[in-house]
Amino acid sequence: MQSLVHRRAPGRGMSRVVQELRQHGVDPDQIAEVKESLQATELDRAREVWERRYGTPPADANARAKQTRFLMSRGFSYDVIKRVLAGAGAAFDDE
Repeated sequence: MQSLVHRRAPGRGMSRVVQELRQHGVDPDQIAEVKESLQATELDRAREVWERRYGTPPADANARAKQTRFLMSRGFSYDVIKRVLAGAGAAFDDE
């Protein structure tokens, strides 16, 4: 289980990792523990994924929608995505 989490967590959101753990038949109690630790770092992981893929703020609504869809497909929550895109182009350390 830890191997799967270690491999998948850096580029995936909490919901995607939890889904994969369920597919592998991991105990719900263990999933709950992993979920807590992933939730604490989800914003930072989403920022890193966004930086690697895009690195520049969306220029228009279409670009914003594209970036949102990309992050959602990786399993990040909409709240986290909103925060990443709101801080796009600004210093992330301000939060």
